[in-house]
Amino acid sequence: MKPLNTGKSKKILRMKNITKRFPEVVANDHIYFDLRFGEIHSILGENGAGKTTLMNILYGLYRMDEGEILVNGNDVSISSPKDAINLGIEMIHQSFTLVPGQSVLENIILGHEPTKGPFLDRKRARKEILELEKKFNIKVDLEARPEQLSVSEKQKVEILKALYRGAKILVMDEPTSVLMPHDKEELVKTLREMTREGILSVIFITHKLPEAIAVSDRITILRKGKVIDTLETKDINKKLLAQKMVGREVLFDITKSDTTKGEKVLEVKELQALGDTETLALRGVSLHVREGETLGMAGVSGSGQEELVDVIAGLRRAIAGKVFIKGKDTTKCSPREIRDLGVGYIPEDRVGRAILPGFSIGENAVLGVQSKHPFVHRWFLPFDKRWFTHPDEINKYARRLVAEYNVDTPTIDKPAGKLSGGTMQKLILAREFSRNPDLLLADKPTSGLDVGSQEFIRQKLMKEREKGKAILLISEDLDEIIMMSDRIAVMYEGRIVNVVPAERITKEEIGEMITGVKKKIEQRA
Repeated sequence: MKPLNTGKSKKILRMKNITKRFPEVVANDHIYFDLRFGEIHSILGENGAGKTTLMNILYGLYRMDEGEILVNGNDVSISSPKDAINLGIEMIHQSFTLVPGQSVLENIILGHEPTKGPFLDRKRARKEILELEKKFNIKVDLEARPEQLSVSEKQKVEILKALYRGAKILVMDEPTSVLMPHDKEELVKTLREMTREGILSVIFITHKLPEAIAVSDRITILRKGKVIDTLETKDINKKLLAQKMVGREVLFDITKSDTTKGEKVLEVKELQALGDTETLALRGVSLHVREGETLGMAGVSGSGQEELVDVIAGLRRAIAGKVFIKGKDTTKCSPREIRDLGVGYIPEDRVGRAILPGFSIGENAVLGVQSKHPFVHRWFLPFDKRWFTHPDEINKYARRLVAEYNVDTPTIDKPAGKLSGGTMQKLILAREFSRNPDLLLADKPTSGLDVGSQEFIRQKLMKEREKGKAILLISEDLDEIIMMSDRIAVMYEGRIVNVVPAERITKEEIGEMITGVKKKIEQRA
């Protein structure tokens, strides 16, 4: 494969006046975007800004309503992914497209299988892939199947697949959203190596400011479907980017006010529970959260935080130990009984657990109370309430929540599954907070969201704490954990290894504990 011309001023791609309209919104509004040879160009914007739509047009998944695309100076027509691939354009989506049951090697060569006569030349395929692995220091077991790989390994397979097909332009859609910190660093190194060699030019879609600055040569900022600016990365900082992205100054640090800590709202005693693989996920966990307090749970994925929240919310059975909410033993209670005790739940999996994607925003706003007054007609209450809803009351309630929580939607009749991640999370918060819960279970509430949505959600959580609510906050963002919490419980391999006041622990110390490097720190006065 011959290296491309790496002169950073020469353009391999130009997208001019790209416009894409959907029935309720203009997703791309006369966008201009260009990509230079051998550069990493980030497209930065809030959830719903039009980033993925623009790249879906480039990859042939959407047809633009207006505009033109030029590759190597030539006007091209891209009506399908096959057209894009033939032009040397590859796209790695947030959800990987590997075929389960087939080996890594078979996934990489799929559609571009080398042959020897009428037969697959597996030896040649292996040799070519191993050369790519060595050149870019990408190591993956070629005989493994996708279901046996970690998330970062699956991403490496997708990159190898693009390189094997001879990609010249690689589009990566939110590539770090599911990666751990060390995997993110590896990805950045790999991308830098590929662009330095002139093999690829990379379009990097993200809403995360630090990684856009760390990885990019240039950054284009989108807001509400329009280009706000294109800047050289060396000339910008996080504060300026956030302001251009959101359209106002963004607070990165939130001040915790002093609150009076009241009675225990949540108490967990010696809890044990199995994980999805029937192995012990919780190994004698004990903790408590008081009124007016946020207890932050820090730990790498798989340490037991998710199983702990499941047991507290009634979604998973404990095999030993007890859970008490406001003094009541809820260990064996159903999710409905627990919610009726005054528990709000913000799950990590928004689409799988928090909303019904095919139902309207209005219908999702009343989930959990849809069979209660005033959302059903009073005179039908002795009968099956589910069949006698009161649409006017549901819509009135939903419109109030949409306005109060700034849920960006033209109509409450829109399916909730069509909302952007940040807008969907605001809807979930609106529903849970509007019920005035005494205990809030917040499982990675800002994960995958842009900086503006993160600020909004953190401020709302802080206000609930100030009202005297008890909050159990799970987050893999260590800065967020320290900023938001009164105390921090650190989990490692199903156990709580330390509980420390937030002001007495550093991010580095948490990092050492969640990875098992250090088991405990001395509590400083």
